[in-house]
Amino acid sequence: MRAAGICALAIASGCTTMEAGLDGLSAARDEDSLQAGYTSTRQPITFETAQQGDPQSVIGRSQHPKILAAYGGAYSDPKLEQALAGIVGKLAAASDDPNRAYRITILNSPNINAFALPGGYVYITRGLLALANDSSEVAAVIGHEMGHITANHGIQRQQREQAAELASRVVSEVLENESAGQIALAKGKLSLAQFSRQQELQADGLGIRHVARAGYDPFAAARFLKAMDAYANMRNAFQAKNPNLDFLASHPSAPQRIQLAEKLAGEVNPVGNAGKRDRDRYLDGVDGMLFGDSAAEGYVRERTFLHPGLGISFTVPKGFILDNTAEAVMATGPDDTAIRFDGVALPPNRSLVDYVNSGWIGGLEAGSVRQRRIHGLEAVSAKARGGEYDFDVTVVRLGGQVYRFLTAVPSKASVNAETIAVETADSFHQLTPQEQAALKPLRIRIVDARPGDTAETLSNRMVGVDGKERLFRLLNELGPDDAVKSGQRYKIVGE
Repeated sequence: MRAAGICALAIASGCTTMEAGLDGLSAARDEDSLQAGYTSTRQPITFETAQQGDPQSVIGRSQHPKILAAYGGAYSDPKLEQALAGIVGKLAAASDDPNRAYRITILNSPNINAFALPGGYVYITRGLLALANDSSEVAAVIGHEMGHITANHGIQRQQREQAAELASRVVSEVLENESAGQIALAKGKLSLAQFSRQQELQADGLGIRHVARAGYDPFAAARFLKAMDAYANMRNAFQAKNPNLDFLASHPSAPQRIQLAEKLAGEVNPVGNAGKRDRDRYLDGVDGMLFGDSAAEGYVRERTFLHPGLGISFTVPKGFILDNTAEAVMATGPDDTAIRFDGVALPPNRSLVDYVNSGWIGGLEAGSVRQRRIHGLEAVSAKARGGEYDFDVTVVRLGGQVYRFLTAVPSKASVNAETIAVETADSFHQLTPQEQAALKPLRIRIVDARPGDTAETLSNRMVGVDGKERLFRLLNELGPDDAVKSGQRYKIVGE
């Protein structure tokens, strides 16, 4: 509730971004000159100096801080950065545009995402890196994003967004209705939020050919598309689907992209000699990488949410799946039931009863507001009804903050909102200083399968996650019937 990347090649470790496409040979010659007692007069090659001749760089540079702010900043891990530097170096050496500089930033987000901005800015989340299983899969993702940059898709998107904004202004001026213009703009932004179907498929093709030239397995793109699709299906298994809110509606379907990726890989590698996967080096890089939420966002541990900074915790009933988003903590359960938890500031001199009655709850039932205490904390609960749902609202005061639980249950469901709400809200409590200090983030750990190990025994070693075996299979690209192999290395989630 509530991106570091890799150093430039031939530049000392500890940088927060990786800049590829640089002249490593000339950098090495400069080092030789210094060792021989000569001083180099050449300007050091950095991403910024390599960008100077690229007029598109101003776009990426202006948007870069916004991307960092939206995705929790940059994630820094020297070991991981070194592993990715090797991947990007190979891709840069095999690029169609050797004069292009790239800045690869790892975003500190558990979401699975990667995207690019004009001027060579490429972003990849640590959530995506946790799902990948070898260097070739990450090369496929980065190669795809480089394809967007090479094809100038970002520039084309910006031009369409400007046209959409102009159209919205025309609507608002002609109709003298500001809301109509805002609606038009919102619709335009939704359709332009991602690249078009044609652009995504074009970037797939450019990326697969690029990966093959760099010596990586060209079938990695199809393999990882399958993994991402399987992960998305798992996340959506217990969540209501609304096609009108599906941002992927403007993208090619996963089966279509997988089929095309396999076809293109077969064309660049007709003899079937797969290129390099480089799995061990990649697993060494992700070993110890943060998994899931960071301390600033709070932790989800199976059905329990704990926030070390705020010093609070609560647990949802059995059968519910917790999801920690930027805006709120959400939980979905059987019969389309849902729980939302968030917090707002409230002056100490304002009563909770007045706050609940102030109008922010639609359909509030008169006479349902009741005062109570939860683990010694002042609280107020109330009932409401809207459409085909019954709602139960509970607010709890802690210092200058009010924490809000909103439980929604279909009117025809076999359970009522109050039953679920009481169990959830009554679990809300303050963490002791010892409990706060003991909380640790989850991390990817690499383990060796021993004789007799199975997916069940290895997944049982995971902590803090729900559906352990299913997640273990997804993280390691194992099908429902695939067995683990003795001596093979696998990813698990631990502290």
